[in-house]
Amino acid sequence: MEKLSNNQIAWRAAQDIADGAYVNLGIGFPEKVAQFQPVGREAIFHTENGLLGFGQAPEPGSEDWDLINAGKKAVTLKPGAAFFHHADSFAMVRGGHLDVAILGAYEIAENGDLANWSTGPKGVPAVGGAMDLVHGAKRVAVITDHVTKNGQPKLVKRCSLPLTGVGCVTRVYTSLAVIDIENGRFVLREKLPGLSLEDLQAVTGAELLVPGAVADLVVPEV
Repeated sequence: MEKLSNNQIAWRAAQDIADGAYVNLGIGFPEKVAQFQPVGREAIFHTENGLLGFGQAPEPGSEDWDLINAGKKAVTLKPGAAFFHHADSFAMVRGGHLDVAILGAYEIAENGDLANWSTGPKGVPAVGGAMDLVHGAKRVAVITDHVTKNGQPKLVKRCSLPLTGVGCVTRVYTSLAVIDIENGRFVLREKLPGLSLEDLQAVTGAELLVPGAVADLVVPEV
C-alpha cells in the first residue's frame, strides 16, 4: 500500500497552522513541521525548555549548543526570540497561551485519547511535558504513520497503552488520511486518491464516519 513519507505528513500538517500562531512541536518526527511553513505565513515556535521564536536548524558545523530545543537539537533564533526559565515556559503551556501542539503517537482513540509516551513496562519512566501540552494547547493535532511497524492500527476504539491525555486530540494527519475527532468518533476528511474507503477502514481500528464528500489528500514531493 502506497503511503505518504514523514516529510509529506509534516507538510500537510503545516498547511493548517495559522499565520502568527504559537506552536509547540513534539520531539522527533513532529519537529519536521517547522520546515514546511506556507509562504506568507509565519508560526512562532515554542519549546518547553525555555525558548520562543526559534528558527531553522543551523548549518552543520555552525551549531551553538547553548541554543537547543527540547529534543536537544541545535536551533537558530529569529528576530524577537526570547529566553526564559523552563518554569515560565510551562506556565505558558498550562496557561493556555499556545494555539497548537503537534505530537506523535503510539495510539489515538476515537474519543480523542492519546498514548504517545510509553509502550509498556520497558518504556521511558515518565510522561514528561506532553501531559501538559495536550491539555494546555488550544488545539492538539497528531502526525503519525497510519499503522505500526507490525501493520496494526494506530487509530483505535480505545487505547491499550498508558495515556498521555484524555479526550485531547482533535485532528490526526496520517500516512493515508486526514481524520478529525468529533463527538467521540473518527471523521474522515481526506484520503489518498488511490485508496478505497474499504482498504482504509481495514487498517483503522474503529469505524470511520464519512459525512459527505472526502477530499483527495494531495501532497507534493518534499
